[in-house]
Amino acid sequence: MTREYDVAVLGGGLMGAAIGYGMARLGRRTTILDEGDLAFRASRGNFSLVWVQSKGMGMPAYSAWTRRSAAAWPEFAAALKQESAVDCALDQPGGFTLLLSEAEMERRAAFLARLHAQPGFETYPYEMWDRARVRQVFPGIGPDVVGASYCPLDGHLNALRAFRASHLAFAIRGGDYFPDHPVETMEALPGGGFRIATSKGAFTAAKVVLAAGTGNARLGPMLGLAAPVRPQRGQALVTEKASPFLTHPVVTLRQTDEGGIMMGDSQEEAGFDTSLGLGVLAVMARRAARMFPEIGRLNVVRTWSALRVMTKDGFPIYQQSEAAPGAFLCNCHSGVTLAAAHALLLAPMIDAGALDEALLGAFTTRRFDVPAAA
Repeated sequence: MTREYDVAVLGGGLMGAAIGYGMARLGRRTTILDEGDLAFRASRGNFSLVWVQSKGMGMPAYSAWTRRSAAAWPEFAAALKQESAVDCALDQPGGFTLLLSEAEMERRAAFLARLHAQPGFETYPYEMWDRARVRQVFPGIGPDVVGASYCPLDGHLNALRAFRASHLAFAIRGGDYFPDHPVETMEALPGGGFRIATSKGAFTAAKVVLAAGTGNARLGPMLGLAAPVRPQRGQALVTEKASPFLTHPVVTLRQTDEGGIMMGDSQEEAGFDTSLGLGVLAVMARRAARMFPEIGRLNVVRTWSALRVMTKDGFPIYQQSEAAPGAFLCNCHSGVTLAAAHALLLAPMIDAGALDEALLGAFTTRRFDVPAAA
């Protein structure tokens, strides 16, 4: 038996769940086809920031897209809570990048100035704070902290709850989720739409959304879409629960809604290797303890690694296939920050059959076609 849908989303991570939910709330009969828990899923290992600071060096459109998603998160979180009864613990009090030397302060200030000076960049509020001002927010900073950059648009949440809530809300809206259904082949049908063969049955859909992370590298060419993506390992650790003392997220550490202190800052080119390295974890923990000595007195209770989905330049890919219209390629490594945009902004574009050129025109793979000599 072949199951028929309006939209098939390939990939059950947070990106796929957010897009699937967005399509289902538009009234489209939608399915999510997923490899299952054996997939290299960044959604269960990410750092859970909703972050605007630093985004867009070399591509101002990325900063603008990120800002729109951060602004949409309150609506998205409220909708998920209303439909699924799961609270994502969204908190957007503003975020900090703490700096441990005068040289770091100078580099950070220069970077943010260059970022905002790019032609076409939509500037947003940020400030450089000295140590005295930082201590007003974080009385427990260590002696090595000389200052920070601050952006009022930043925040964080409980990404595992957001992942769960997105899937629940998708199901409540009538969406069908098929785990353990890795896609084997796909083809565009002569009269329009697509046929998808999985290891456990066939599906047809009027539209297909490729949101399978690094799996898009294999799936994309089936529908005329190149997906130049690779895995990048990130390691993280979390401490035992502590009394609240981090009122705002810091780009490399944050106190979760459950009380633990989460640390993460590594970017490793290790292929699909998800092993852990005590050296990397120790460096992150040591820097965190320099920022907040209290952290050095806490026990680490868990460590893990996950694979980011990285493109050649680190920016997202959003593109409709020219060879097979109705097939959309979606890749990014900021799946938490951009989840609200994927559900509330991207899904309606896919439903309309065209991506907004003003918002997403910069994100096609055509940017990689420029000759190296140029």
